Amino acid sequence: MSLAQPDVTVVVGAYEAMPYLVACLDSVEAQTLGHDRIEVIAVDDGSTDGTGEYLEEFAARTPLDVMVIRQDNSGGPGGPRNVGLGKATGRYVFFLDADDRLGPEALERMVAMADRNGTDVVLGRVEGVNRKPPTSMWGRTLERTDVFSSNIKFTLSAQKLFRRAFLERHGMRFDESLWTGEDALFTMEAYLRADGVSVIADHTCYYLVGREDGKHVTKTGSHTLRFDSARALMNLIADMVPAGARRDALMVRPFLVTLLPQFGPKFLKDSEAVRREKLALAKPLMDAHWTGEVAHRLRVHERLRLQFVASERPDLLLEVLEFMRTTKTPEPVLEKGGRRVYFAYPHFRDRATGLPDSLYLAEPREAREVSGYREVGVDQLLRRAVRKARRVLIPAA
Repeated sequence: MSLAQPDVTVVVGAYEAMPYLVACLDSVEAQTLGHDRIEVIAVDDGSTDGTGEYLEEFAARTPLDVMVIRQDNSGGPGGPRNVGLGKATGRYVFFLDADDRLGPEALERMVAMADRNGTDVVLGRVEGVNRKPPTSMWGRTLERTDVFSSNIKFTLSAQKLFRRAFLERHGMRFDESLWTGEDALFTMEAYLRADGVSVIADHTCYYLVGREDGKHVTKTGSHTLRFDSARALMNLIADMVPAGARRDALMVRPFLVTLLPQFGPKFLKDSEAVRREKLALAKPLMDAHWTGEVAHRLRVHERLRLQFVASERPDLLLEVLEFMRTTKTPEPVLEKGGRRVYFAYPHFRDRATGLPDSLYLAEPREAREVSGYREVGVDQLLRRAVRKARRVLIPAA
C-alpha cells in the first residue's frame, strides 16, 4: 500500500468471471492515470472457475496496488461491492464489473472532470460489445448537470466514478437484499444527493461486454425479483422527491425499464397463474405511483399497457400485445390540421370500452414520426397566449 492517497479505488466484484476477467484487469493496468494513483480491490465472491487464482496471479505480477479478497458466495453483486467500498482509500471509487473493461484514458478523464467541476458523480460514455448499451444520455458532454436536467436516469448501473467522501458522508452502500436492481437504487440515490453530476459523452470510458454464456444477473432470475427492484426504486424516489412533476419524471424510469417488460411479449406466453401474480404484484405500485404525468411521458403502446395493468384489464392488455406481435403499424389519426396525432391501437374510440382518447394521443416526440404532423411552435403558443389574454383583459365593446 503506497503512502500517498490514490486518486481512484477500482472495485472489482468477480464471480465465475473467466476468461473475461483477463481483459478486464488488462484494461485497468493500461490506464494512463498512473499506477501510483490507482488502487484495485478485487473481491472473489466464491468462484470455482479459477477467478480467485487469476486475481492472485495478477496481484503478484502487476505494478498496480492490488488487494485480493476471497469470500464465500454472497448471492449477489451488492455484497462484493460493499466489501470493496469498505476497504477503499482512494479519493474516488469506480465499480468495474469483472466481465467488462475500461476504455483507454477512462480514469484519467473522469478524475479530471470531477476535480475540475467539484462534482460527486461522473458518467463516462458506454459502448456495448455484443450487448446493447444505454444511449440517450450521451448527446453531449456536460460539465455539471443533475438527474432532472438530463437523461442520466436511464443509466443506473454502478459503473460510474463516485467521490468516496460523498458516499461515506451519506453512509451509502448497496442493498444486499436485492438480487437485481441494487445498482439502480444506489446510483439513483447518488444522483439525488450529489452536488453535481458530470457526463463525458465524447470519449468511450466503459465497454459493456455481453457474455457468450449469457450469464448476466440482469437477464436471469424470476419475475418476482424485477418487482422487488421496481418497488425499491419507486419507494426511494417517493421518499426523496416531493410529489409533483419532478417525482413523476423520475418514476418514468422504473415504470418503463423495470415494470413494463413484465407486461411485454412474454406475458402472452405466461401461464394464467403467473399473469395473475404479476398483476397482483403490480397493483400496489400502480396505485401508489402511476399518475397522468407519468403516463403522458410514455409512447402510446407503453402507456396503454401500463394503464390496462393499473385498471386491472388483462383482457385489453392481451389484445394490445397480440396486435403488437403482428408487427402492424397502428393507423395514425391526424386532427386539428395535423397538430394532433392519435394511434389507433385496439379499442380506439370504441364506445363499449369507454377508453378516453387521451390514452391514444401521441406526444410530440412520437408524433414527429408521422407524415403530415404539424408541431406547434413557440411562436404559435405565444400567439395563442396573447389572444387568450386579450379575451380576458379587454372587455367586449
